[in-house]
Amino acid sequence: MYGRMADLVELARAGDEAAFGELAGRHRRELHVHCYRMLGSFEEAEDLVQETLLRAWRKRDTFEGGPLFRAWLYRIATNACLDFLRSNARKVRPGASFDEMPWMQPYPDLLLDEAEQPEAVAIAKETIELAYLAVIQLLPAKQRAALLLRDVLGWSAAETATILETSVPAANSALQRARATLKDNLPDWSADKPTDNERELLMGFIDAHERADAEAAIAIMREDIRITMPPLPFRYDGITSIARALLKGLREPGEWRLVPTSANRMPTAASYLRAWDDTEFRAFKLDVIRTREGRVAEVTTFGADLFPRFGLPPILQVSR
Repeated sequence: MYGRMADLVELARAGDEAAFGELAGRHRRELHVHCYRMLGSFEEAEDLVQETLLRAWRKRDTFEGGPLFRAWLYRIATNACLDFLRSNARKVRPGASFDEMPWMQPYPDLLLDEAEQPEAVAIAKETIELAYLAVIQLLPAKQRAALLLRDVLGWSAAETATILETSVPAANSALQRARATLKDNLPDWSADKPTDNERELLMGFIDAHERADAEAAIAIMREDIRITMPPLPFRYDGITSIARALLKGLREPGEWRLVPTSANRMPTAASYLRAWDDTEFRAFKLDVIRTREGRVAEVTTFGADLFPRFGLPPILQVSR
């Protein structure tokens, strides 16, 4: 295995595009997840992975060989993200919700499962959940990178300092400040793997929406539920503010059909709408659901742009 890897590295350094493509392709998904954590946007992460691979190809002669190709790619990817964040300043106030982060997008679980070990272990934890991603948007870019490299990827202080092109004390200081921000802002609940209760709530959510039954939908929600719709600046807090909008949204536009899926290790419903003057159920939105204590605690609603990434068709075929 190592001999094959060494041969590919040497060929890539010599300018063999096929060898470079094979090497880089092994890490493409985990690099995408890393960039996604840095940026919070699926599509921007795709662009940054492309930028990473272009930079790596141009700098291939700077790689010294050996088994550290993955680390070399992460260094390039992290710095590409830092460059992007420096040129696209995003101001996020403490306690901001998704309606104030229009760049946020969901990540399909079916793609998360493509990543190879050991990255797949990290992806299965809380570090891909939407609330975590929202909180780390509060961090300055280098603090965010230090946190992800140390606490998510498990890199050493020396390795992190090398990637960030800084000293070990500076990297450690950035990490400590990032940890403090997370402690002050991350909700006091964990994002475990989907439970039977979460799956039941998702199916109840789907059933209530398809029957346009606002009362049934409200019955599975917490009193303090929050609904946001990035990139739209809409936010609803509490049952009272949601009830009227929910009744209107379920009945007026047309007929709904929902498909269960998952994003960011959270139960998700993909909604298709057949407008009253239409004959087709067309892709409309994704509702990513956070649960707490047996009820729906938060719904983050995204548009239909990423349906293909979830393996979902633009038009749902429904048997008559």
